Amino acid sequence: MTLVRNVYILLSIVLPILTILIALQWPPAWWVFIVLGPLLLLGSYDLLQRKHTILRLYPIIGRFRYMFEYVRPEIQQYFVEDNINGRPINREFRELVYQRAKGVRDTRPFGTQFDVYRAGYEWVNHSISPSPRADEPTRVLFGGRDCSKPYLASSLNISAMSFGALSKHAILALNKGAKMGNFAHNTGEGGISPYHQQYGGDLIWQIGTGYFGCRNDRGQFDAALFTEQAGLDSVKMIELKLSQGAKPGHGGILPAAKLTEEIAAIRKVAMGADVVSPPAHTAFSSPIELMEFIARLREWSGGKPVGFKLCVGHHHEFMAICKAMIETGIKPDFITVDGAEGGTGAAPIELTNSVGTPLRDGLNFVHNALVGSGLRQDIRLIASGKIMSAFHMFRIMALGADTINSARAMMLALGCIQSRHCNTDRCPTGIATQNPARYKALNVEQKALRVTRYHKSMLIHLSELLSSVGLVSTTDIERKHIKRRINGANIVTYEDLYPTLQADCLLVADTIPKEWRERWQMASPARW
Repeated sequence: MTLVRNVYILLSIVLPILTILIALQWPPAWWVFIVLGPLLLLGSYDLLQRKHTILRLYPIIGRFRYMFEYVRPEIQQYFVEDNINGRPINREFRELVYQRAKGVRDTRPFGTQFDVYRAGYEWVNHSISPSPRADEPTRVLFGGRDCSKPYLASSLNISAMSFGALSKHAILALNKGAKMGNFAHNTGEGGISPYHQQYGGDLIWQIGTGYFGCRNDRGQFDAALFTEQAGLDSVKMIELKLSQGAKPGHGGILPAAKLTEEIAAIRKVAMGADVVSPPAHTAFSSPIELMEFIARLREWSGGKPVGFKLCVGHHHEFMAICKAMIETGIKPDFITVDGAEGGTGAAPIELTNSVGTPLRDGLNFVHNALVGSGLRQDIRLIASGKIMSAFHMFRIMALGADTINSARAMMLALGCIQSRHCNTDRCPTGIATQNPARYKALNVEQKALRVTRYHKSMLIHLSELLSSVGLVSTTDIERKHIKRRINGANIVTYEDLYPTLQADCLLVADTIPKEWRERWQMASPARW
């Protein structure tokens, strides 16, 4: 890419001079200069401007994308995906993120974009007497009784994306955006890089099965390295990753094409091969050992909130974790539930499409398991997986989420166009690449501002939703507030679709619901 840019710059200087010299000797050649001159000037401007990454990387031809984007409202109906069973129209919500990140008008003409009488349509009912709107939804406190350094979190934060999967400029922009907007930035399992720390944004340090950032030369967990990293002022919480929605049961993947010497040094891995994390942790091997490990991480971090992330798989295995909490008295400060619809930079297609529990089903199960076990009041729940609008946030909070993590929308705010080259190192926007010629075209200052704008806009619109429904806080959201058309005039609420367990019902044999009984009996705190 650097060669292409250099050749273009050279041609932009040489061609006009040659054209003028030829035209002086052969006057009919002036028409060539008239045609090429404006294009060369436009291309030179594109290379030098710093607002649009696409134009810096693809001068002139990149403008076709913006032309198509301009006329999209007129042609959009021919290209959008359908709204089946409540799935969002992806193109519509991508456009929403772009507009809010850019700070331009995001209203829609001609009313509702969905077929409101089709099965799967979801909505909330408003109040005749709306409540006063707050500037921002109430922030959420993370940290139980064993936590001496609790963290007051925004309702929306940046989900896990590693340095390696993303470029250094993308990490810088995300972190600066988090700093400017006063929200948190999850590091992803690739460890804490200098780019996560440069602007001082709040960090949630994610530790995966590869233990990057706290691993010894044999790839095992290193308590001393963990203590050193966890002690950083910017690290506010620690998240132990058990599994990821886009590839549950499989470790993280960083293709060799994206592995640089700098990334290898941070992760303590060898160059020349894909970096594939183990599918399971080696620092613990049972639910009880997991709880004990969490307690040690909390102690070694100086009392910071510690939790774990998972995509729900076998139900009895999560129930075993609940039993381990009860037996040991040790509880995580939070649990992040990732949906199977979550994104990734690289994964086998079978795992991406066909393994793991979707977010709404997984979150409903985890919330109910904690309620039935008498644990929910002590543990915060974070949800992640294709959440791109304030209604998406409202809907998932109705199922029990205290806060939301977003990766896909934050990448779109950076300028991602979903070209799906994340695993090839040829990302055309400089976001998911380690190629300097590409990522240097990404303007950190401007993209950080876009991330902050999107975050602020989402909180404003969530506050407006709360107000219109007549609620004051996100803690007031209940399942009954979400309506869903099943078919015809058959309308139900989320309480009908996702009924809530009675508190502590799993603790007494006679009160365990029939459909939970077998899985609860299978669960053992001593083994998975």
